[in-house]
Amino acid sequence: NNMNKFLEKLRPLSGSEAPRLPQDPVGMRQQLQEELEEVKARLQPYMAEAHELVGWNLEGLRQQLKPYTMDLMEQVALRVQELQEQLRVVGEDTKAQLLGGVDEARALLQELQSRVVNHTGRFREFFHPYAESLVSGIGRHVQELHRRVASHAPASPARLSRCVQVLSRKLTLKAKALHTRIQQNLDQLRDELSRAFAGTGTEEGAGPDPQMLSEEVRQRLQAFRQDTYLQIAAFTRAIDQETEEVQQQLAPPPPGHSAFTPEFQQTDSGKVLSKLQA
Repeated sequence: NNMNKFLEKLRPLSGSEAPRLPQDPVGMRQQLQEELEEVKARLQPYMAEAHELVGWNLEGLRQQLKPYTMDLMEQVALRVQELQEQLRVVGEDTKAQLLGGVDEARALLQELQSRVVNHTGRFREFFHPYAESLVSGIGRHVQELHRRVASHAPASPARLSRCVQVLSRKLTLKAKALHTRIQQNLDQLRDELSRAFAGTGTEEGAGPDPQMLSEEVRQRLQAFRQDTYLQIAAFTRAIDQETEEVQQQLAPPPPGHSAFTPEFQQTDSGKVLSKLQA
């Protein structure tokens, strides 16, 4: 109702012929500023409510996607721990085997290389369903967002649909890119660990240092986990950024925000009038 009253008040300004403006430009600017302040005051409740409702629903989307990224992190931690257990080389049996002779050391290192290939392959298989779940979850929850926001977003249905489609596409592409980067991290880890086991204990009469080998394995696994965590965290920040952009598009900031306050400093009264119409 308030919006209809405002439009009725502004309608004389939108006719084919612009109204004749008074000769006093200072007084005109002051009058226009007062009119604008009145419009802003009456729009405040409507725009604030729309801004809050859209923001609340976008926050709901962020919370719905959070468990997916938490699952990714938990899987990374679990599989890294599992791989670390499989590659543990500081122990009485393995230490004796590494220090016992070149043949024994080489046999153990070859076995550890096989474990690297086997368990990084398993890691990839375990991880894939979680990544797929994230992609499908984005599509499903964004469509739910569309339905919830449709009833109170100030944007037109076409604009709302377009914004939602862009959001879904962007988040899906970012989720797939995250999956690819984690797979690349995993391939790099596999190659680094394989080289670590292949490059030691090959000289006659000299076996690898078990403690140094264990420390290298630990560092490689820690670096993989840390890099992967950072990439998942970056994806989470991207969700926040993309949803904030959607909120700005669907529900502009309430009156009083700097983006809503034009400056009436022009001497051209036509420009002043056009700003009030906007």
